[in-house]
Amino acid sequence: MNDLSNYRRSYEKSELLEDSIPEDPINLFNRWFHEVEDFGGSGEVNAMTVSTIGLDGFPKSRVVLLKKFSEEGFIFYTNYNSEKGKAIAANPHVCLSFFWQEMERQVIIKGIAQKTSEIISDNYFDSRPDGSKLGAVVSNQSEVIPSRSFLEENLKKLETTFEGKSISRPEHWGGYIVTPLEVEFWQGRANRLHDRICYKSQPDFTWSIQRLSP
Repeated sequence: MNDLSNYRRSYEKSELLEDSIPEDPINLFNRWFHEVEDFGGSGEVNAMTVSTIGLDGFPKSRVVLLKKFSEEGFIFYTNYNSEKGKAIAANPHVCLSFFWQEMERQVIIKGIAQKTSEIISDNYFDSRPDGSKLGAVVSNQSEVIPSRSFLEENLKKLETTFEGKSISRPEHWGGYIVTPLEVEFWQGRANRLHDRICYKSQPDFTWSIQRLSP
């Protein structure tokens, strides 16, 4: 057995207090996101974990890249026929989480996922490099394939087919926007007395703010 009980560190880089936070969690998320970005320690600040409830009844988490956020929600892109796509179609309740170790921060977002408009998906797809476009076309994401070479050979065929041609977004690939219902901000503090501030969406489109025990 690998005993990890002595893996400990003291969190002392910042604090999260009620007198210095905005009324809207998106504003605080924006502040934290750019502070981490400016800190320069994270290779991909927009890397987030997306958790869904699968068709088999089990939760499953995977890391994807956040591509846009606003007051309306958080947008990422994927194959709609993938395991996560099928899970979202059956149960749109999802959880997003960010862990920014360099600044000892975590954000957990509970929300409802729905497909973005085709225009939004088209515009993002058109902005991608051709190699990424072909990758989206060739991959039947989450499906069993016989080998790595099978995938690479199919990609070579597509490269020949689309040489000198524009590559259109496949219908099975596009964006999801997650509308947040609850956003929790976690700031590591000394002696495990971490700061946890939770925003909850209210029927009048405002947010309640609560401090949670660590």
